[in-house]
Amino acid sequence: MASKEWTVRLSIDEQGDLTRAIAILTGEEGVLVHAEGSARRNPNDRRAPWIGDELAVSRSLYALADRLMDVAARDIDLVAGHG
Repeated sequence: MASKEWTVRLSIDEQGDLTRAIAILTGEEGVLVHAEGSARRNPNDRRAPWIGDELAVSRSLYALADRLMDVAARDIDLVAGHG
């Protein structure tokens, strides 16, 4: 069986109270899927930027997994002759 490697690249950007993370999944043939997640700090909360990073990254990875599942479902339909 052939071995494959896919890579997830995460970019995090913080602007004021908003943290955004972009997750990009690439394979041997290029980008497979990408997704974004964000977190906004309540102005009344104590500043803890790592929490915004954690939330934004986890949300981007969750969205990435969800999109990959959609791609797989479409591919299953195509292979089964339903699409």
